[in-house]
Amino acid sequence: MEETTPTPWSVDDATALYMIDRWGGGYFSVGEDGKLCVAPRRGAGPQIPILDVVRECAAEEGLQTPLLIRFQDILHDRVREINDAFARAVAENKYGAEYRGVYPIKVNQLREVLEEILDAGRPYHYGIEVGSKPEVFAGLSVHTDNDSLLVCNGYKDDNFIRTALIGRKLGKKVILIAEKLQEVRAIVRVAKEMNVEPLIGLRVRLLSKGAGKWATSGGEHAKFGLSTIEILEALYTLREAGMQESFKLLHFHIGSQVPDILIVKRAVREAARYYAKLRQAGHNLEYIDVGGGLAVDYDGSRSTFHSSMNYSIQEYADSVVYEVMAVCDEERVPHPYIVSESGRAVVAHHSVLVVEVFGSIEKTPSAPYSPPEVDHKLVRDLKYLRDHLSQKNLTTSWHDLVDVKEESQKMFELGLLPLDAKAYVESLYWELAEEIQRRAASLAPEERPEDFADLSNQLADQHICNFSVFQSLLDHWALGQLFPIVPIHRLNEKPSLDATLVDITCDSDGKVSKFVDLNDVRDTLSLHDPAGGPYYLGIFLTGAYQDIMGDLHNLFGRVNEAHVFLDDDDERGYYVEETIEGNTIGDVLEMTQYFSKDLALRMKSQIDAAIKADKLKPVEGMRLLAEYERGLKDQTYLTLVHEGEPVPKHARRPSLPPPAAK
Repeated sequence: MEETTPTPWSVDDATALYMIDRWGGGYFSVGEDGKLCVAPRRGAGPQIPILDVVRECAAEEGLQTPLLIRFQDILHDRVREINDAFARAVAENKYGAEYRGVYPIKVNQLREVLEEILDAGRPYHYGIEVGSKPEVFAGLSVHTDNDSLLVCNGYKDDNFIRTALIGRKLGKKVILIAEKLQEVRAIVRVAKEMNVEPLIGLRVRLLSKGAGKWATSGGEHAKFGLSTIEILEALYTLREAGMQESFKLLHFHIGSQVPDILIVKRAVREAARYYAKLRQAGHNLEYIDVGGGLAVDYDGSRSTFHSSMNYSIQEYADSVVYEVMAVCDEERVPHPYIVSESGRAVVAHHSVLVVEVFGSIEKTPSAPYSPPEVDHKLVRDLKYLRDHLSQKNLTTSWHDLVDVKEESQKMFELGLLPLDAKAYVESLYWELAEEIQRRAASLAPEERPEDFADLSNQLADQHICNFSVFQSLLDHWALGQLFPIVPIHRLNEKPSLDATLVDITCDSDGKVSKFVDLNDVRDTLSLHDPAGGPYYLGIFLTGAYQDIMGDLHNLFGRVNEAHVFLDDDDERGYYVEETIEGNTIGDVLEMTQYFSKDLALRMKSQIDAAIKADKLKPVEGMRLLAEYERGLKDQTYLTLVHEGEPVPKHARRPSLPPPAAK
């Protein structure tokens, strides 16, 4: 084969290849040593090598990958950015009211995440949005700023309403959003029973629709919201009950991850018109809630693609403030407080899932299969193609290669091709395909035959990663959501192969085969050869929804977790504040009603029977039972032990007496 001169490679090349500077939002960069770093304060703080956090957790806590790392200071930075963007928009437009944001806890309900967000939002009176009975119980317990809002969305029963109104008794600004007419009547009834004045919002069902995966959240066929007629009926109900002054907020929502700012503007204008007409009709509304939808640029393309966005946070704030103000000024009504429910944009960046590649499924074996005794026509044909391959006959050679492969399969199905010949044909096929692809890659794009467009995908390896797509990347499996995936080290080395990723579940859908790209979606990811040591990948922007929505497919549970904070007094600039072990095998089995004590008793019964039948020696039976009980304390993911590294504590064997000498 022809020798090629190695192409120079730098960390800037890695940044461009993985588009880190485009989707990273200023938080992620590559160090000169090839390690991927996190800067939670962006340009105003230390750079934290992600690999160093992984190694620290392994060395000091015995926690292996898959490891979810939360950089909690990013939450603070995101809350500040959104609130400051609206503050600038209010000031520059001379808007007549303020911004009052709320965080929708459905996006990530974890207590420590929520507490960090509320701590960061305290100077802005940043509140909470809840959408279910469990969430309203959690929200009330952590909501301590009575100048901030607690917005209650979702369908409600009496218990939901009663719990929310406890907050009103405590002086909180709890606003119950009515999703249907029956809820208005229920709120009125329960409020009278509790002798409390409710704050009520009505969700309007706009004609404006979103775009992308969640477009059906808006529009006239949306799941939630009141039509114009229903709004008027709701207002009549409030007036009859003497609670017309309780109507304080108008709400709408056009969907999550809205990629196009024009859709946002159109929806805000429509909702602002409803607000203005209601004010003119004498209703003392104070708030307009524009819902969620503020997107995250997962693929860095800055486009209207469903995994991207064609606007910035500042443009979003400017557009919302301007459109509300323009309609209100035209209709000559007071400017309302503006509420938004941005969740994805707050939490997506703060967590990184680190997984280890521990093997590959390769199309081309490292040692070609070439038994000397095989002499078959198809083998001879392939050897001829190999010996006469050139740049001039690439297309013809490829067609001939495909033809030989198809003929070999037909002959095998008819029983005319021995196994050793079939194996040799397959080995030669992949060897030749790889060489054709290598030669075609050196051609200019306009000279590259169209037949080779999918060849690199066919030749791509599958990297086996120690994690579950269904537990940690459910949106990728269910919705095709793209997440940036980048090696967290060796970025000063040029990647040598293209690959897709597969997880360790027993499911063919447990894979990642779509990756971010500037102009389209890539079918493969450029990676390094994982042989020779631990090779770690970071899956980024996973902080929204993935923590909560993961399932227990194959009983793979929650992964290990580490919380990282900046610390100016630490010489490294940060510290690992807390680590949380993932689910054990016993934990997930109990979720499916297999209880550890019962399992151990059942196994003991079987071992005792084997001892009585003289199939096992007593000491051996005791060892087997101890091994089984220890295994229940193991984690659900594979334990990958590397030479020279300590064995994780959950994987250490039990200490038992040695077997009796024979």
